[in-house]
Amino acid sequence: MQGNFFFGYGSLVNRATHEYANAHCAKLHGWRRVWCHTDLRPVAFLSVVQDTGTTISGLMAEVPGADWAALDDREYAYDRIPCTANVSHMADGARTIAVYSVPDRARAQPSQTHPILQSYLDVVVQGYLQEFGADGAQAFFDTTSGWDAPLLQDRDAPRYPRHQTLSRQERRFVDDALDRLGVDRIRSLP
Repeated sequence: MQGNFFFGYGSLVNRATHEYANAHCAKLHGWRRVWCHTDLRPVAFLSVVQDTGTTISGLMAEVPGADWAALDDREYAYDRIPCTANVSHMADGARTIAVYSVPDRARAQPSQTHPILQSYLDVVVQGYLQEFGADGAQAFFDTTSGWDAPLLQDRDAPRYPRHQTLSRQERRFVDDALDRLGVDRIRSLP
């Protein structure tokens, strides 16, 4: 084992979206998820910001071939931030752990022209349901800020490249959570 890991808190939690064989459930202390937008991507996506009172669950995975540069290229909209001391986990040999976060200077609010994709959210929540159960998936909603962002209903024609098919129960879980949060759902981009 190389000992270099990164903490995933969004689509990485859904193991169907990647081939990281050495992935483990973990908790990141002192951080919160937030929906954001940057000029580098056309739609909103998840990032993390420091928040001393919050702990989020996710998966940590070994950096393939210990090649941080290749992973940095894949995560081009984010900065890599060391977080080893903030992660609790049961993985053997993890020496270095990092999390990817959009820098404050590049982070903007989602909008009607840069909404959250339903197909992306579905993938994330499906992963949380599979890894952490219904309570863990609800905790995802509770420890994520920015639910005032609009959500593009693209479930029937997914725009997210690693979209997954949800079961009827998974769809109901997501839709009920969005209803409770009062998320504004839009059918098309302006």
